[in-house]
Amino acid sequence: MSLTQIYLGLGSNIERERHLRAGLDALAGFLVDVRCSAVFESQPVGIKSGPFFNLVVSAYTDLPLMELDRRLKSIEADNGRYAPDRKGLPLDIDVLLYGELVGNFDGLVLPRAEILKNAFVLWPLSLMAPDRLHPEAGKTMAHLWRDSHIDQVLAPVAFEWRGQPLTPSALL
Repeated sequence: MSLTQIYLGLGSNIERERHLRAGLDALAGFLVDVRCSAVFESQPVGIKSGPFFNLVVSAYTDLPLMELDRRLKSIEADNGRYAPDRKGLPLDIDVLLYGELVGNFDGLVLPRAEILKNAFVLWPLSLMAPDRLHPEAGKTMAHLWRDSHIDQVLAPVAFEWRGQPLTPSALL
């Protein structure tokens, strides 16, 4: 089976470093060539909670879309996402792009609308894949970020995974 390039959005607002690292470790266990964007702190959107850490991951997979989504939900569950007594959001992993797929796939809409709505998705995606075309908008991620008027404040944060800094010092 051939490999498909995917982009995932990760976020956490509870024990942010621990849950993001656990999520990245789990993804590295079954995805190929996992690469991470800079990490950003953002205020919550749509929920009342503490600030989030967010990043975007690029990788390749041979899994069909729905199997990938099932595995992502399992990683979220392993990190307490669906615990009845949880406070906040320990780990959220969303499929942003799966190859060039466009449409509704059993309730999973691609490309994910948050790409164009949330700075904590579009800015890291534009830094990671500036020349990547949005499959519906037909513009590069860098162009979309440059022309966006998203009213959200982000702050790059120092973050390491497996001994490597994810956020370049030039952003800090």
